[in-house]
Amino acid sequence: MSNTNGVDGSSVPNGSSETRDGSQRYLSTRGDDYDLSFEDVVLKGLASDGGLYIPEEIPSNVDWQSWKDLSFPDLALEILSLYISPSEIPRDDLKGIIDRSYSTFRAPETTPLKHLHDNLYLLELFHGPTFAFKDVALQFLGNLFEYFLVRKNAGKTGADRHHLTVVGATSGDTGSAAIYGLRGKKDVSVFILHPKGRVSPIQEAQMTTVLDDNVHNLAVTGTFDDCQDIVKALFADPDINSTHNLGAVNSINWARILAQIVYYFYSYFSLVKSANLTIGDKVRYVVPSGNFGDILAGYFAYRMGLPAEKLVIATNENDILDRFWKTGMYEKKPVRGLEAQGGLQVDGVKAHEDGVKETLSPAMDILVSSNFERLLWFLAYEFAAIAGMDDEWNKKQAGQEITAWMKQLRSNGGFGPVYQDVHTSARRDFESERVSDSQTVETIKTYFNKINYVLDPHTAVGVTASVRSMARSNVPHISLSTAHPAKFAGAVELALKDEADFSFEKNVLPPEFVGLESKEKRVTEVENSWQTVREIVKKQVEEELKA
Repeated sequence: MSNTNGVDGSSVPNGSSETRDGSQRYLSTRGDDYDLSFEDVVLKGLASDGGLYIPEEIPSNVDWQSWKDLSFPDLALEILSLYISPSEIPRDDLKGIIDRSYSTFRAPETTPLKHLHDNLYLLELFHGPTFAFKDVALQFLGNLFEYFLVRKNAGKTGADRHHLTVVGATSGDTGSAAIYGLRGKKDVSVFILHPKGRVSPIQEAQMTTVLDDNVHNLAVTGTFDDCQDIVKALFADPDINSTHNLGAVNSINWARILAQIVYYFYSYFSLVKSANLTIGDKVRYVVPSGNFGDILAGYFAYRMGLPAEKLVIATNENDILDRFWKTGMYEKKPVRGLEAQGGLQVDGVKAHEDGVKETLSPAMDILVSSNFERLLWFLAYEFAAIAGMDDEWNKKQAGQEITAWMKQLRSNGGFGPVYQDVHTSARRDFESERVSDSQTVETIKTYFNKINYVLDPHTAVGVTASVRSMARSNVPHISLSTAHPAKFAGAVELALKDEADFSFEKNVLPPEFVGLESKEKRVTEVENSWQTVREIVKKQVEEELKA
């Protein structure tokens, strides 16, 4: 990694794709793990020091304009090749993994761009097998796991084979996307934790009706943050790590972020063609964000040269990210009840008084955004570089800063305000908006009546933020969708039940969802205890290996 100027002239860690030797390496945001291969970080998921893996350099001087006419899979091959050494995955093998991953998508473009009105475009990311944006990354990750395991287990039998125990937390869509990406794959056991009663019925059915022997659904009494904490505790536990090879499917896994970089470039090229723009013209991206992974991929694309004027974060009423951009404070703040909904039950979910506010966009009902740590590392690195020291010192300082902030978050429930220069850098590249449930409902109504288009509630959060952003900037806006509206029937019907021309079956429901909730299910209810989950994982893996 070398100190070079970023796309806006700031001092940031970039590498030159023209001088790199193809041996991209990775380090942990907290400084103790470094010089790891791509395979290492994919199979490990979470760093041993509790940090998240990032590339030692972000490719710069990339001839990204030459990609403008590539298909989605071919574009993915070019971008992913910048982060994956051919000595780890030969180019032809990587092409095969990519082609298999996106052959399951229903749209020929994989992620088509739809013009809504004026300067507003919607990137449809729900054309994968589980109708959610997470399919883009998790189909790829599932095939990556399979590729690495097949290679590791060549010629091995019985107990000598490498077995991967995948654990993940979901607020709804990650779980089904991970399950569909890994179901039936050899040498992999999949354990998905979801907060009991806090995912929509369709989301729950998509997960629990998959009956493959290697798939295990755990309904945890608690919130998504509790599920996420259990997963992190398992990765930090020496006991299970001494006997099991744990793998991560949440966006703490670097491969998830990497795969999502592709659709930022692809949507930009689609916009240039459809809106008769010139390559290099600025755009804004607006992203509904809970765990910060989706918009973080946009940050990497921006650092690679994508001409984004701003990246706009759209949060619901669980607004830790919006509050950081407004104040420089990153802190959990208990929020009670459903604003303007009076505790209304939606999709079988009720308000709880535990700090997480249950909203109509439940996949974003998150107090702590795990991937934010990755952005903080780059901001801390940039701040350290002001002192003019060497690169290794800058990296060390960034790791120490992240470690201190994360300790404060764990012990005090927050940290900040961060240094003014850090906050200024964050505001240079990003803006944020907070969208209430009542505003979400109004936006769903507006777009159904205006253009006969049904938005899911998370996508509606992003579109609401986009309209606000358009009042500040006249450049084209690309708003990222998250899921098919049929996955959130309660919120959609709440918004559109009184509209004369609306029928959920006619306007929304895809044939793949018909009868899904009545199928046989398999799920285990567990208490909010990582030790309890650990013992279930051990027992189930042992039974699988005996079978």
